[in-house]
Amino acid sequence: MSRSVPLLLLLALACLARLGSAQTMDGQEELKRLQAAVEELKAEGRAMNERLQAAEEELRRIRETPKVAFSASLGGNGMVKTTSGNKNLIYKDVLTNVGGAYNAETGVFTAPVRGVYYVRFTANAPTDFTMSAVLYKNNEQVQLIVHEQPSGEGSDTASNGAALLLEAGDTLKMALWHNTQIWDNSNHHSTFSGFLLFPMSRVHEV
Repeated sequence: MSRSVPLLLLLALACLARLGSAQTMDGQEELKRLQAAVEELKAEGRAMNERLQAAEEELRRIRETPKVAFSASLGGNGMVKTTSGNKNLIYKDVLTNVGGAYNAETGVFTAPVRGVYYVRFTANAPTDFTMSAVLYKNNEQVQLIVHEQPSGEGSDTASNGAALLLEAGDTLKMALWHNTQIWDNSNHHSTFSGFLLFPMSRVHEV
């Protein structure tokens, strides 16, 4: 039932009361004024209902929007290195995986819906050998890179990140390039993270 009905009932009662007193004056004019007031209140009631329906629709859309966020590190206590081609990185130490879109067995994140996602990664390694971390989309298209040449004693740390438009089913993974390395331990120096900023239909794309 419309939320404006109680208000209209009160108005109707007021109209009846005023019609009773209108017998001593120009009844036709008074009736017209009351009818105009009723129509105005009806219009306000319709506008109020439209605003309420719009608010309920927005709340429904927010409730139905997938919650997607993940963060994982290589973990362990050692080096990942390749001298014979590229090597996929599997971030097994999962810190967050809201929505379950990140697979800790394969190291692959799969976008559940079309939308804009923010993706970030960090890399750490000793400086005696080239370090890399490369983000691939759908196994072939390079999106983001960190790459550091040997620079003497110590260690290097690097990071990269960006907002990416992904289609539902698009995959992201991290890899090492040939002749590079990356390092991590329980302090989570080398991480892979991302989250959904907002879903996006094609009609909203500019």
